[in-house]
Amino acid sequence: MEPTQYIWMDGEFIPWDDAKVHVLTHTLHYGAGAFEGERAYETDRGPAIFRLREHTERLFYSTKCIGMELPFTQEQINEATVELVRKNGVKHCYIRPLAFYGYGKMGLNPTGAPSRLIIACWPWGAYLPHEMVDLKVSSYIRIHPKSTISDAKICGHYVNSILAVRELIGTHYHEALFLDEHGNIAEGPGENFFMIKNGEVFTPPLGTILAGITRNTIMELITDQGLKVSEKSISLKEALSADEAFFTGTAAEVTPIKSIDDNILGKGEIGEITRTLRTLYLDVVSGKNEKYSKFLTYVNQ
Repeated sequence: MEPTQYIWMDGEFIPWDDAKVHVLTHTLHYGAGAFEGERAYETDRGPAIFRLREHTERLFYSTKCIGMELPFTQEQINEATVELVRKNGVKHCYIRPLAFYGYGKMGLNPTGAPSRLIIACWPWGAYLPHEMVDLKVSSYIRIHPKSTISDAKICGHYVNSILAVRELIGTHYHEALFLDEHGNIAEGPGENFFMIKNGEVFTPPLGTILAGITRNTIMELITDQGLKVSEKSISLKEALSADEAFFTGTAAEVTPIKSIDDNILGKGEIGEITRTLRTLYLDVVSGKNEKYSKFLTYVNQ
C-alpha cells in the first residue's frame, strides 16, 4: 500500500500516520462496522469518483442495519471524499470509507460506543491482475441470508471471504467462488458473478449476494447494448456450460473468468461480449462516454 498524505477522520483531515484508534475499539473485537470500496479515475477533466452518491447511500444502509447512526450527512461525506482526493493530489485511486464503533464500551451490545468514520484513499492497481482468472469453488458457502443481513457491506461478513481466499494459498487458482445455501452460484469473495450463454447474460438474484454498484452499472450497460440480462439462480452445472463469464466489482472492475474448478469455460479466452462490456465500462469510468457522465463526480470542479 502506498500511503497518501491525508486521511479524513471524524470531520478532520489528519496526517496518514496519525490516523489511529485504541486497541479496545469495539468494532476491532466484534466486527460491527460498515465500509465501502470506491474508485476515482483519471479523466481529461481531472480525477472523477465513480458513483460516489450510490456508495454513500449504501454505507448509510449498512450502518442502519447494525444500528449505527453517523454524525454526518450523506452530503457531508460526499464533500469530504471529494476534498480528500483533491488534497492528496492523486489522479487515480481507491477510496475506503469505514464506519465503526469506537472505544468506550465492550460487550456485544454496542450501545454507548461512539460512532466513528474515516475516509482514506491511495493508489491501487488491478485487484485481480490477470488477463483471465481461474476460480476454485470454495468449501465455504456465502453467508446464509437468515444468519445476517447479507446485502449489507458489514465488516464482519468478510471473514467469510478471508476463509475462502485462504483456501487458495499455494494453489494455481486466482480467486474463489461461493455457492449459496442451495448450491447455486452466489458470488466471489469480493465480486459479483455474470455468465453468458447463447448471447444472453445471466447473474444471480439479490437475496444472498451483495447488491454490487458495479453489478448494477454493468446490467445497465448490457441493456443499453441491446442485450438481455436476467437475474436467475445459476447452478454450478449451468455455470460450467457458459460461453463466457466474468466478475464485477469496484476493485475487480470487469474481470474475465477462464475456468471454474479446472473446467475451461467456452473457448478459454475472453469472449466478445465480455470484452465489449469491459471496454465500455473502462470508457465510462474514465469519462470517455458522455452518455454516462451522470455516474461521475469530478474532483476539480
